[in-house]
Amino acid sequence: MKIHINEKNCLHDIEIIINCKKNDEKVLKIVSMLNMLDMKLTGIKNNQTYILDVSKILYIDTVDRRTFFYTEDEVYETSLKLYELEEQLKSSDFFRAGKSIIINFNQIKSLKPDIDGRISVTMNNDEKLVVSRQYASVIKNKLEVI
Repeated sequence: MKIHINEKNCLHDIEIIINCKKNDEKVLKIVSMLNMLDMKLTGIKNNQTYILDVSKILYIDTVDRRTFFYTEDEVYETSLKLYELEEQLKSSDFFRAGKSIIINFNQIKSLKPDIDGRISVTMNNDEKLVVSRQYASVIKNKLEVI
């Protein structure tokens, strides 16, 4: 892969052009990661609303019908439902990992097979999560693309 950066004072916005032989999974992954850089979500903490970069969110979890964003060292609540977030993030590297959890694939440090076909996931902040057997195939498919 070659990367060229051209600086032009007359430009007002960043333009990215991808030249490739074929629009394959690798190209789609690059586009997804670029889109995630500009994506924002709002979360509430201590009665204040914060604007969060989606790429900084490790995972999203629902507990007692309340939905939370987990970053490296903070937790924010959102009024959005898990299925709404799943829809918003479907073009990014977030994936459903269980009935009440969505994980950012780019924030995974390591994976380990677990009992009954589940996968134990260690996040970049060393927190451990479990991908249920029902969703394990999603992560296996993502690993094949890399």
